[in-house]
Amino acid sequence: MSNVYEERATMIAAGELQWFVPFGREHCKSHPSAVNLQLRQLQPASELWSSDGAAGLVGSLQEVTLQERDKECWQLRKGVGPADNEVEFEEELYAAGNMVIWSRGSKNQASYVYKAFTVDSPVQQALWCNFTVPQNKKDGTEVVEQTVCIVQNTCVNVHSVSGKDFISPLPFQVSTLWPTKFGLLFERKNVASEDPVSPPREPLPTVFSMLHPLDEIAPVVCRSAGPFEASRVHYVSDSTLRIVFSSCQPSVIMTYDTVQCTHTVWALRKVTAEEQSMVLKYAHQVTTPQNLMVPGILSLHLRGISKMDSPASPFHGYSLQGQSRMTSSPGLHSRTHSPSISNMAVLSRAHSPGMATPYFSGSQRFNATCHSLLGRAQSLLASPNSSFSDSTAAPEAEPIVPELCIEQLWTEALPSYRPDVSPREKSCQASKVFITTDLCENKFLCFLVESHQQLRCVKFFESNDPSQLIFVAATTLPAKDAAPLENNDAMLVLEANGSLVLYTGVSRVSKVFVSGLLAPSLGLSSTTSQPCTPVETISTPAKAVGRHLSCLEEVVMPSPVSELKGSTKHHESSWSWPEDCTFQQGAPHVLALRDPVHNRVTLELSNGAMLRITVPGIATSELVKKCLQAIKFILPKETAVKVLIKWYNIYNAPGGPSSHLEWNLFLTCFMTLMGYNTDRLSWTRNLDFEVPLSPVIAPKKARPSEMGSDDDWDYQLGSDYHNQVESRRLASSLHLEPLAATPCMDDLSAPPQLDPSAPLFPHLPAVFFVLHLVYEELKLDDLMRKGARSLVVMLQQLARDLQLKEYIDMYWRDYPSFIKAFKECCVIDAAPAAHTEQMIRPSFFQTEPPCVFRWLSSCLRGNAVTPFPYLPGICERTKLLVLSFALYVIGDHSAVTSDMSKYLAKVSAGQKKHADDQLLRRQSSIKPNVPCCSLAEKLVTWLTSSGFTLKDLESVPFGVALPIRDAIYQCREQPCSDWPEDVCLLIGRQDLTKQAHKATLLARNKSSVGTGLTPEAPAASEADDEEDGMGDVDQEVTRLIWSRDLRVQEVRRLLQSSRPVRVNVVHLPEVSDHEYIEEKENKLLQLCQRTMALPVGRGLFTLFSYHPVPTEPLPVPKLNLTGRAPPRNTTVDLNSGNIDVPPNMTSWPSFHNGVAAGLKIAPASQIDSAWIAYNKPKSAELANEYAGFLMALGLNGHLTKLATLNIHDNLTKGHEMTSIGLLLGVSAAKLGTMDMSITRLLSIHIPALLPPTSTELDVPHNVQVAAVVGIGLVYQGTGHRHNAEVLLAEIGRPPGPEMEYCTDRESYSLAAGLALGMVCLGHGSNLIGMSDLNVPEQLYQYMVGGHRRSHAGVNREKHKSPSYQIKEGDTINVDVTCPGATLALAMIYLKTNNRSIADWLRAPDTMFLLDFIKPEFLLLRTLARCLIMWEEILPTEEWINSNVPQIIQVPASEDVNVETLAQAHDYIIAGACMAVGFRFAGSANSDAFECLYKFARNFMQCLTSSTPTVMGHYNLQTCLSMVLLSLSMVMAGSGNLRVLQLCRFLHKRTSGEMNYGFHMAHHMALGLLFLGGGRYTLSTSNSAIAALLCALYPHFPAHSTDNRYHLQALRHLCVLAAEPRLLVPVDVDTCKPCYALLEVTYKATQWYEETTVELMAPALLPELHLLEQVKVKGPRYWELAIDISRGTQHLQSILIRDGVLYVKLRAGQLPYKDDPRGWKSLLAPSVNNRNPEVRTFKPEAISTFTSDAALVSFAEYFCKPAENMKHDTLALFSAILYECVTQENPEMLPTYIAIDQAVQSLQRGEMCETFALWQIKLVLELCESRVLQERRRDPRGARGLLLSSEFLPVMKCSADHALDRWLYDNRQALRSYVSGQPFADEWDTSMLACFLVYHSIPSVTKMAATDLEENSSFPELLLRFTQLGVPVRALLRVAPLLLKNADPSMGNGVACAIPIF
Repeated sequence: MSNVYEERATMIAAGELQWFVPFGREHCKSHPSAVNLQLRQLQPASELWSSDGAAGLVGSLQEVTLQERDKECWQLRKGVGPADNEVEFEEELYAAGNMVIWSRGSKNQASYVYKAFTVDSPVQQALWCNFTVPQNKKDGTEVVEQTVCIVQNTCVNVHSVSGKDFISPLPFQVSTLWPTKFGLLFERKNVASEDPVSPPREPLPTVFSMLHPLDEIAPVVCRSAGPFEASRVHYVSDSTLRIVFSSCQPSVIMTYDTVQCTHTVWALRKVTAEEQSMVLKYAHQVTTPQNLMVPGILSLHLRGISKMDSPASPFHGYSLQGQSRMTSSPGLHSRTHSPSISNMAVLSRAHSPGMATPYFSGSQRFNATCHSLLGRAQSLLASPNSSFSDSTAAPEAEPIVPELCIEQLWTEALPSYRPDVSPREKSCQASKVFITTDLCENKFLCFLVESHQQLRCVKFFESNDPSQLIFVAATTLPAKDAAPLENNDAMLVLEANGSLVLYTGVSRVSKVFVSGLLAPSLGLSSTTSQPCTPVETISTPAKAVGRHLSCLEEVVMPSPVSELKGSTKHHESSWSWPEDCTFQQGAPHVLALRDPVHNRVTLELSNGAMLRITVPGIATSELVKKCLQAIKFILPKETAVKVLIKWYNIYNAPGGPSSHLEWNLFLTCFMTLMGYNTDRLSWTRNLDFEVPLSPVIAPKKARPSEMGSDDDWDYQLGSDYHNQVESRRLASSLHLEPLAATPCMDDLSAPPQLDPSAPLFPHLPAVFFVLHLVYEELKLDDLMRKGARSLVVMLQQLARDLQLKEYIDMYWRDYPSFIKAFKECCVIDAAPAAHTEQMIRPSFFQTEPPCVFRWLSSCLRGNAVTPFPYLPGICERTKLLVLSFALYVIGDHSAVTSDMSKYLAKVSAGQKKHADDQLLRRQSSIKPNVPCCSLAEKLVTWLTSSGFTLKDLESVPFGVALPIRDAIYQCREQPCSDWPEDVCLLIGRQDLTKQAHKATLLARNKSSVGTGLTPEAPAASEADDEEDGMGDVDQEVTRLIWSRDLRVQEVRRLLQSSRPVRVNVVHLPEVSDHEYIEEKENKLLQLCQRTMALPVGRGLFTLFSYHPVPTEPLPVPKLNLTGRAPPRNTTVDLNSGNIDVPPNMTSWPSFHNGVAAGLKIAPASQIDSAWIAYNKPKSAELANEYAGFLMALGLNGHLTKLATLNIHDNLTKGHEMTSIGLLLGVSAAKLGTMDMSITRLLSIHIPALLPPTSTELDVPHNVQVAAVVGIGLVYQGTGHRHNAEVLLAEIGRPPGPEMEYCTDRESYSLAAGLALGMVCLGHGSNLIGMSDLNVPEQLYQYMVGGHRRSHAGVNREKHKSPSYQIKEGDTINVDVTCPGATLALAMIYLKTNNRSIADWLRAPDTMFLLDFIKPEFLLLRTLARCLIMWEEILPTEEWINSNVPQIIQVPASEDVNVETLAQAHDYIIAGACMAVGFRFAGSANSDAFECLYKFARNFMQCLTSSTPTVMGHYNLQTCLSMVLLSLSMVMAGSGNLRVLQLCRFLHKRTSGEMNYGFHMAHHMALGLLFLGGGRYTLSTSNSAIAALLCALYPHFPAHSTDNRYHLQALRHLCVLAAEPRLLVPVDVDTCKPCYALLEVTYKATQWYEETTVELMAPALLPELHLLEQVKVKGPRYWELAIDISRGTQHLQSILIRDGVLYVKLRAGQLPYKDDPRGWKSLLAPSVNNRNPEVRTFKPEAISTFTSDAALVSFAEYFCKPAENMKHDTLALFSAILYECVTQENPEMLPTYIAIDQAVQSLQRGEMCETFALWQIKLVLELCESRVLQERRRDPRGARGLLLSSEFLPVMKCSADHALDRWLYDNRQALRSYVSGQPFADEWDTSMLACFLVYHSIPSVTKMAATDLEENSSFPELLLRFTQLGVPVRALLRVAPLLLKNADPSMGNGVACAIPIF
């Protein structure tokens, strides 16, 4: 029979034939350039002559396209999509002319254009390349940037998938670009005409690399080591080397030596530091003057520094020596980054060969052809006796460091006939190179030498160091062309005779038949090419029923099948041919192969067409694939390849099986290969084949009909399956006859024998064992259960023949009814010496069958376990679950790290390396970066890191999955907020998953924001929303925060400035009409003071609430200064001319309006420079608004995106407001960065920072003020010495002549003081390097006055000549300098608690001194002093009053000035109130609030009292405004109603002395109170306090153009103090904001101990540094703790993203909004007795308590009474559903149902497989396991098991009862089994197997081994059975049968008494 296994002439048919035309070619026809070609056709001849210089008319369009087509090229590759997209697709990159088309397409989607590019000049080459961009330098992570590179003559365009474009100029002519793992390789064009006359020199580098489009091109170095010399590092400069191939994985390149005619493989890697230094050092060794060409000069020239650029330079003829190691690398940058690109472009063109030829002759030609590589470098060289000029030795001329290195791995052996090489032999450069893998993972590098018609294959593998590859012997195959098929681990070879042959590695598989092509003979062709067989001799094609042909709706190609022995059979064919594919003498043949992707390849035919074919795969069935993997894993590689080739040919023979027959084919094939005669075995004989496949596997006939016939039913009844699986219920319902015993076939003849010459016969035990392990793996996957049953048939046959009784017993226990029919054995030949020795029993073979369920059961029972065998890479689920049990059940923390070998025994085949061991170790050393504490957490994180998902868990059998579900449940209860997304997904916490997914509410749910308006809210029309600019405040959130009133609508009403105001003036009879109109306009003017002040508050209210659309301009609400007079609603206007209106009254209000509009833009918005420029208004009157808009963009960080060009463009316009807005904006955007470009920008506007000799610029005063504050912002907290010195001098800058610095000096001095304070913010006495400046003393002098000191430093010249108008003398004008100096001191010593400085700022304690100080300066001093003594500020009335000196509180004498004392008292109180405001800003501290509110009320009473006070209205109003602002600071963002009432009261006061400034203060207070719509509040960081001091300076403008004391623009800086602290719970299911209870834990401080408070979110959190933990509390929502003690980053990231914290509602709970008290919940009646509650549970109500679709459907179909549903079942299902909903584990519903079904089938005695019983057993053992017992004893009250405490005992009792009842009736069956006697046919062996499995009774052989004598006593039995691991309760049942003298009645008693166990 040995001839069965011989190699025969085989053939497979290719499938899915389709004509191929590159998609890009079709797409290009519709490209605009195609139209241009048509236009050229129409041009008159004269124009063509002139334009093209053509010597005749251009041909037709058809010819043009043909010419274009000649230049076309394309490549295909496997689609690279997102990781979660598993669809295979192809990508095509097509280039023709100036176009490149990147398209994609797959089987189920037509090709489409992904990206298309058009460039300026013809495309030389287009390729894909991946660049790696370092993402994080700390941990070394890299991001891969996928790009397309388009090569033109002078540059490379690089376009990335993410949308970035780069243009990299080429400094030399490039022949080819090669993509590599690291980036691009450039091969310099080898110029043949290098002049031999020139002096000898070493050549230039020929290979260059570019690791990123913005990097420089660097030469590649080569490390070579001869046999007798040390390794040498030098540049790759050999012009005879040509690159023919590059690969990314592994990182190698292949070169061809044109002289030696050999191919070499090199490893490509990053260069080491040592190699860099070697090559650079070597390059610098300059010996003679002729070697003066140092690398620096070359790099200087390459980088495009255009010095001495003349091509006609006198030095051009001078040539160089020793240049081979020069670093020649040009600078390569994108347009935006490279200022030298234009030079480079000019240079490239100037030196291109075509243009440069006229300039050079003779010896200079080399320079021209080198394409500028040497031209400029030589021009920089001096003659030998002259020296370098200064410009040459420029410091920039550093050598360019090489990045990549190549190292030789393998070189082709030189042929022996080398001396007399014929010219033909020399031209043998490889035309195609690729890497392929064979079926056993051997890798080959194959290169096609077309001139020899050879494919040379070199085998290689990784050494112990993965970066080192070892190449071994080469094999040569005859081939005209070849292509790798990655998916098939094979390659397609086109032989010289035109036949297509499939190879795997270097092993021939079969020929490939493509219908319609001229096919060669079907005999085995030898290596010599045979003449093609005439077409006529080919047999008529058989009817193809191929799997890959019949299943697809394509034109089915016929498959010619040659029968063995060359006989021809003719069948009738009904298939039609495609028109082009007719069999005729001139049928096309294959010329070449190209574009292999997956398992598809294109054939280029002789008629010019291209045909794309698919080569079929090795298997489609998952089961077959797994078995093949296992067999391949265990066999020696040579045998494995042979066996797999055999299988491949049988499986893919033309007309092969349809997919459901694949397993049967596999069985027949492999049983035959193991030596079985499948015709003699009854179970293989009846496999579903019409034609027997063994001993000779013949081609299949076509199947008769797929429709079915009457005989099918008889066939079904006679099938083995019907005999094996008997169901009484089914039989009775179908009225089937009872099964008769099947007659034994064995009597007919002698038992069949195995053929020992079969290829797999020696490996039978090994194959059996690995297939058994595959069987165990399949048992752990519910979806593969059918496969396990198929496999067990084969396994039990092998086990019988190998006489493995334990295995047979185990298979029978798994499938009792299925296997009882199998009795056949095959005899392994009795001669032991000949064959049994031949059969190798491998070391890993175990006689004790590994059973995964038994192993897991031992774990649960706490027995010792042996390592479980597994196949690496094949039995991955076994590995995962075994280790999960080891970790979670056994409790071994190191089970998944260091101790894997304790639980897993890896089966290693002889031919396998131990690479998997290293992989195991490597995997185990990768610890998930999640801090784990409990076993449950460790298990969940480990499973996630292993790639285990919820989808996988669903297919794990329920008993095995239960411990994992239990661990998941534990983690779900108390998760960690910063777990990765995968872990959150596994534990079923969608809220955490979404949080981790960084999804914001706004981005995800933009459409629903603001749609759910409540009826009680007055619905504002859209027009109103647009008008007032406040419609973007998130109404859903504000409605939750302030749900009981309409305060937000009220704030909108108070702050709107876009509608006319109501001018209500009573028309008295004595007033004339004209006077009445004037009166109305005067009233309007008063109201306009308020309207103009509103935008400052509105900006704060709408802060960061809007995401602009990039295609639309920002809507800016109008500033409406008109009025409406009742009753007729007539318009009142200020432009009537009746009253005098101040000039430029609206300029600053417009600015503020622009700022308010700009501040709406959220920092996370996607805006760019173009959008900012796009918003620029056309009309000049809106310029002020745009200026404010620019400042706002700076405050929210977007101004950094504005291009520098636009910034300068705006500044050069000379518009004062724009300059102010821009300077403050860019400074705020670059806060504290010391950015040099911004510093230069600001310095131009500050005369003091310009050199003394510079031209005096006419900079407006307000712009100077803004620039000075800008310096403070940019250098905030840096302590920069020079700026501090200048600013210190500027505080006291004297007025100069010609009215310089004479107006508004106060604001400049204040700005300088504020800036100085910001520069030295919080430094206190630690001002490093400034001790000589005496900063505090100088500031003190500015504060109290005295003689002016002489100026030192650069500006002393400027202050020499005094002012002619202002006579101050040499004393300091304290009125000007005091405020700035006071605040500077406050900021420098902020929070330092420096008492000596604070004492300087005390209020004077004598009347004499008090008379010398302005009252408002007392406010500043008090504030400054308190800010320094930060820790002493207390929120009490006593503390505030303690700041007032004794002299003011109790006047010493009668004759004091009462007015002075009263003013001093009130201003000091106001200062102390401000200090409290700063100290408790944003805290909503109730003590601070009550205290400040009381003082505010006091001031209000004084202000509104009718009696005149000594204070004066203005002073009282100022103090009240400051206290109100302090109140708003404390309550910022909280929207407190009492403060809102104060603001509204003051809003209504428009008469009297209520000027523009007071209105501004009151509305700023209102804006702060509702900061950012309640999302933001204030911080108390140093930076925030500095910003607030600038913004809330207590001197507000008297009118809208007043900037004398303080620049109005600075009012907006308080935005810099705002921080998002609103936490908004969002329901993860509805994506709507909701209420949730938070538990906030404060850290202990000196004021209070660690405290926990409860808040109802949405709520503003306290400052994060004060907090320990924030926790979402139950019971409504799943608990979630955010631990801040480990760092605030996680919470900060949540708050920045709109504060969205996803929460998940527990099942059965309702949100607080719907059920505030919790009375409507499903769980509310749980106080009652449990049972009535279950009965009253109505399944209809389920949808109101859970949104889980599965649960709702289950309630609908299974929990409602129906005709055929029993009441008990209904009650059970309802109870299960209730349990799942209330216990919050809906995923347990299938487990409950499965347990119930299993127990029911056991009770009916219909369990034909024991699989479900095993699961019940595992569940019960888990309940009794150590893990749960410990948890139940845990005093902390951790929850028990997932399953209900009542359900399991009931189920256990039912199962016990069913089995005991069976035992009572069938004792004899059990006794026969135990004693090893044969079964009687009438016995129910299924229930016996169930009994044995359920009670863990060992096999007969094991029991026999323990010597259970009949006269044993019960204690002996107990001892023996305990050793076998049998539970006591099982022994009690079996003991009566085993004890000889047992009383028969005892068995009954035991059976009855058993349920108690």
